[in-house]
Amino acid sequence: MTSIDPRIMGFYSEYDEAARLHSTATGRLEFERTRELLRRYLPPPPACVLDVGGGPGTHAQWLADDGYEVHLVDPVPKHVEQARERAPRCVVTQGDARHLAFTERTFDAVLLLGPLYHLAEREDRLKALREARRVAVQGGVVVAAGISRYSLMQDYTVSAGLSPELLAGEVSQVLGTGSYDGSRGFTVVHFHTAAELTQEAKEVGLGAVRVHGIEGPGWAYVVAAGRCAGQDEAGALVTDAIATARLADEHGVFHDASAHMLVVGSA
Repeated sequence: MTSIDPRIMGFYSEYDEAARLHSTATGRLEFERTRELLRRYLPPPPACVLDVGGGPGTHAQWLADDGYEVHLVDPVPKHVEQARERAPRCVVTQGDARHLAFTERTFDAVLLLGPLYHLAEREDRLKALREARRVAVQGGVVVAAGISRYSLMQDYTVSAGLSPELLAGEVSQVLGTGSYDGSRGFTVVHFHTAAELTQEAKEVGLGAVRVHGIEGPGWAYVVAAGRCAGQDEAGALVTDAIATARLADEHGVFHDASAHMLVVGSA
């Protein structure tokens, strides 16, 4: 297996990824909208789905409950163990998105809901997308997530942490290049624009490419409410934030205003 950046491996060995999408209102918003969009595009069960970089099995679990045959691959041993516990009906193995140990045209749908934003080099992201296309059946669905280029600036703003030093330093660097070295929380990340995420999907030969804002432009208000008033109060905003995300999705100019974006194409 290709080696994973030790900074990424170290971060996820300590971080509680299993709780991330359920412990906060913004996590719930991301989870519910991602599930909504996946249900729109996935072929009906019992189709075979490969969840690449599927982490502790958060999405694999509900996919299996929906009746899908799910195979999950993740490079982090801790996630592999958690996924086997959380999603016992799924086949779970350790592996790398850039070198998938499957034959061509195996899966009806392939998901990359985490790998792209942890592959700092563009060629590595293209390798992962090419591998997803390779193992998908002809006409199958490939879905990949990216983190918005503008989300770091928004996150610092709503937490009242956008100091002149940050604005002139890492925030400006991310806005200009998309690159972040993980020196201040989180880990190594590439932040996409909607146009860049779309271009990468098209470059590997995916067809009928579409991009969606997952949380929509209301996500930052949910973050702010959680930090200022608490998660219960922020949770009361999730339903309206989802409605806003659906409406905003009809207007492409709002895609970059979401914290995460989802690109969908056919193999």
